[in-house]
Parts: sequence; structure tokens; C-alpha cells
Amino acid sequence: MAERMADMEEDMGDQLGGEDDNDSDRDEDDRVFAWVVNDDMDEEEEEEEEEVEDEQSLDTEASESFELDTPAERSGHIAVVDRNIMYVWGGYKNAQNHGFFDLYLPRNEIWTYNMESGVWNKHVAGGNLHTSMSGSCGVCVDGVLYLFGGHHARGNTNRIYRLPLRAPNLVWEEMKDLKGLPPSCKDKLGCWVQKNRLIFFGGYGYAPQGSHRGTFEYDESSSLMWDSPGRGWNNHIHILDLETSMWSQPITTGDTPSPRAAHACATVGNRGYVFGGRYKNFRLNDLYYIDLDTWEWHEMSVPQQGPVGRSWHSFTPVSPDHIFLFGGFTTDRETLSDAWLYCVSKNEWKPFKHSHTESPRLWHTACSGPDGEVFVFGGCANNLLSHHRAAHSNELLVFNVQPKSLVRFCMETILHHRERLSTYWDCLPKHLLHSLKQRMARVNTLGS
Repeated sequence: MAERMADMEEDMGDQLGGEDDNDSDRDEDDRVFAWVVNDDMDEEEEEEEEEVEDEQSLDTEASESFELDTPAERSGHIAVVDRNIMYVWGGYKNAQNHGFFDLYLPRNEIWTYNMESGVWNKHVAGGNLHTSMSGSCGVCVDGVLYLFGGHHARGNTNRIYRLPLRAPNLVWEEMKDLKGLPPSCKDKLGCWVQKNRLIFFGGYGYAPQGSHRGTFEYDESSSLMWDSPGRGWNNHIHILDLETSMWSQPITTGDTPSPRAAHACATVGNRGYVFGGRYKNFRLNDLYYIDLDTWEWHEMSVPQQGPVGRSWHSFTPVSPDHIFLFGGFTTDRETLSDAWLYCVSKNEWKPFKHSHTESPRLWHTACSGPDGEVFVFGGCANNLLSHHRAAHSNELLVFNVQPKSLVRFCMETILHHRERLSTYWDCLPKHLLHSLKQRMARVNTLGS
């Protein structure tokens, strides 16, 4: 709810003569969410009651009355991949009995999806993650999930957490005692990863305290309602060096992008790409990359017949030379289902034909799988800013972006002729046998 409120707040700001929607993210979602949260306090169960730094804990989480085999519908969540497992956390879903209002997903709940077996599993994580959120930034480096920022019932945060994914138990750890000036409190930002560094870009949130390199553009409509502190867009870059535990900001050169939020970032080699996002009343279709060694910005041309301006989309590297763009939300508030492949070496956009044209999505997640696939999970299928029930989804859309590997073709052939060939499976190397058995379990589950 919080996130949608922030989103809707932008929408309300539009009606009040300010900006319009929620890509940037606004306070609107914040406000609407906080109001509904307070109204529903006695109906929603928070998983763990605790006070964090003298803050009274608000009951903003959704509670499930029954166990599910698949994750609940959601938008504004994060998803990362480690090995062949996709991890999903956070976001928000529809409140069951309150029209178009939303509730956060429980902060201690992690869902995993095995890309080989196609099986979902729910896990309960321990640790000191202080609240449920949406619009956070999540990335995985060497088997550790890093979670930065986001939006919760009281506004934005700039806390950062780590979650070792290969440990016997999942336990969140807040990263404290970091040196240097951290980013401002915000959500809907992007991240690049290079050389054990997390490089955060842009977002929507509170005005920075201290001397930050870059531009903060105040959103004049963000403080018109409920006495909320003002927020705005930025184009700041902040680096967290995981070896030295230090925050820093680079001195950049070149054609700097405008401030923005709800954009999408992709790392290809030593380049950090950013496409689109929302700035003021516009959802952009510009493309930039920054050289992560020299910190020089470059603007790339986008053809008139290329992808339209959007926010809340995904931009996923699928090869050393290609990035996959899917979905999003336009300035005219249309939810998109188009897909594109961007060729890095040719600076060329090509429409990507697929079978999910009837499944528009915004504020979803997209992860690249081990066999050239892109797994799109969740998101919203209608106008999130309208005063109607949001069509949050828990559907998993799979895009076969790259040709299947020879191993994948062999696996599928063996499964197709499994009755004849199963007696010979024990001759295979252990890792291939394990993969075959997982895929076999998936085939049996599907009843084929």
C-alpha cells in the first residue's frame, strides 16, 4: 500500500496542479498507504513486533491465513538470481477487503524459484531487517543479496542489508559502520555491479543532507498533502566498495542524464546502462551508459521507431552484447507488454516477438536464467495510479531470448524419450544427472 500510495500521491499531485504519477515515486503512495495502514491496524498482523530506533512499529504487512504453493501477487518487489535459483522479496499486494488499497508483503518472507525444476519454495528469514518495503534495490554478488533503500509506511530509507544466500539459514544483517557519505533516503533507483562494487544511480526520495555530487530536483507536488516532507528526483551516483565498506561518489564527465526514478539499469562489461524512467511529468525513452572505469557518461541514440518512453520497466542483460527490455508504464498511463532487444555493439534496437503480448506488466522483476531465458515475475497489469483495484500479478512469464544451448537440447531430447533412455541415466556425470532429475520432476508436475 505504501508504495502505491506514494505512486498515487503523484497522481493526486497532478490533480492538484503538480506532477502526475507515481513513477518518480512520489509521496502520494506514502500518504495513501499510511492512512490505510492506520485504518487497518487491528486487522493486519505484523510478523514480529519490535521497536527500531525509537520508532513505533506500524502494522503494515499482509498476513496469509493459509499456506500458498506459490508467492502472492505483488508489485514493487525485488528478485535476484544465484546459480539457478531466483530469490523474491518484498513489494506489496492488494488488501483483501479494502478496495484499491495495498499491503506490504511480510519482511521475513523469501520465495525461491528453481529454474530447472520449476518449483517455488517459501522460506522464513531471520535477522534485523527493520520493516517491509517496496521500491528497494536488490542485487546479488557472490552469493550474497544486498538490499538498499525503499519505501515503507513512514517514508523512505537509506539503510542497506545483506543476506547470505548459501548459508544454512537465511539471516538478514544490517550493514552498519560504513564509512563515507551514504546516498539519501529514496526508492525506485537502479544499480550496476562491477569489481566488487555496488554502484547506485538515481531514484526518488528526500532531499540529500550534506554535499552530494549531482542534481536533486524537488517535486513541488510532493508536500501538498498530509504535511509530508518534500521529495524529488536525483541523478546521484553512489559507490559502495564491499571490500573497504566505504561509500564514495565519483567525479563524472560527459552527457549526464537528467534526474529520474523508476528507470532500469543494466551492467554490460565495464559499462553501466540506464534506460528511461520518470522525470517530472515525463516518462523517458533515452539511453545512456557510463564507463565504470573512467566515469564518463555517453548518450546513445534511440530511433523514432524504437521503444516509447516508459518507467517501471525491466532492462536485463542476456548476453555480452544484448539487453532485453520488457513492459513498463507510459506518460499516457498505458501499461506495456512490448519487448525489445538492444544490441550493444551496433547501438541497434529490434522488436522482440513473444507470446505474452496479452500480459502487460509494470513494476515487475526480470532475471536472466542459465539457458538464455528471462524470467519476469509479478508486477501490475493495469494502471497502478487509477482509483481501481490494482491488477497485481504472481504470474511467471518466460521469454526465450537466446538460442538454447546444446546441453539444453540434449536434456529435452532425453526427457522426450525418457522411457527408452532412463536406464542409461546413471552413466551421466553427477551434475547432469541431478539436472535431469530436477527437470524430470518438473515434467511430472506438469503432467506431461
